[in-house]
Amino acid sequence: MKNSSLKTAIAFYSCILILAYSFTSCKKDENPIKFPKGAFPDSTTALTDLNSAYDDYNLNLHQLKGYLTLIFSSNRGSSGGQFDLVQGLVTFTWDQTNGKFEFESSTGNDTYLNALTTKANTSGNDFGPYTFFSSVDGYNYLFLSSQNTNGDLDFYFTRNYPIYNNIIPTVTGPFPATLLNSSADDAYISFDTNQDTAYYSSNSGGNFEIYLKQRPAEASMPVWLGGSYSAGTPADSLNSTANDKCPFVMKKIMVFASDRPGGLGGYDLYYAIYKHGKWSTPENFGPDVNTTYNEYRPIIATVSDYTNTLLMFSSDRPGKGGYDLYFQGIKISSE
Repeated sequence: MKNSSLKTAIAFYSCILILAYSFTSCKKDENPIKFPKGAFPDSTTALTDLNSAYDDYNLNLHQLKGYLTLIFSSNRGSSGGQFDLVQGLVTFTWDQTNGKFEFESSTGNDTYLNALTTKANTSGNDFGPYTFFSSVDGYNYLFLSSQNTNGDLDFYFTRNYPIYNNIIPTVTGPFPATLLNSSADDAYISFDTNQDTAYYSSNSGGNFEIYLKQRPAEASMPVWLGGSYSAGTPADSLNSTANDKCPFVMKKIMVFASDRPGGLGGYDLYYAIYKHGKWSTPENFGPDVNTTYNEYRPIIATVSDYTNTLLMFSSDRPGKGGYDLYFQGIKISSE
């Protein structure tokens, strides 16, 4: 009986020890990652440390990684006078253990961007920067709209090889994009994914409208852009009787600014989806993005391991200066 009781006790306590060890092991091996995917805040957030007391707008994302290098138009350098292209930096993190998003913004000091903006800036106002790498010819391009001798806005572009081994390439230009430049204001260009269609805005017909111009497959980018002027094709499904401008295309989504009737006031931001060979009827982003003030020059981007789309724009709502830069997480389905 004593041996039987002893065996029972040993078996009981052995089970207790095994359970305790298993519980401890589970606790030690528990995955600390609770939020594997990031999310940009769904409320509008100002780039406070990047914005100035003057006008900061016409934002363009130059590089998109775990940080953002930006080129935008500002009159800070002239204390509210002439607009030039300047650069900025935004860094952001997503804590996978607690789901906390954090970011910092500041003026940038990238050597390559310094070379780029120094080459591109003119003695007049410079607006609407747009950069991309051309898979057609292997060059980087920077587009902008600058004042000509008549005071109207014309398209110009610079061209350079990509950076290799941290060597700053020679930047050539700015060259006039004579194919697109009318006798009126032409500004805010964006290319589709295949880089065979350019979308831009012009007031050559009175109000600003969104136009498109298609590049022949055999035409190189600089030769095509340097051709003789011809009027673009109005994007009828996007335009209204008011001003429609600042188109930006990402895959099948276009965002733009318009002061058409039915908005919240001033310029509002809209989006459209490319389906079945045409653009859908534009949708207003609504009060989560737009205000009774002006919202202007939107751009969008997707970031790896983030569940929503990054929207960046400028607005003259009460803030640090006249126009300030903002960002927000949004969800748009292109289906």
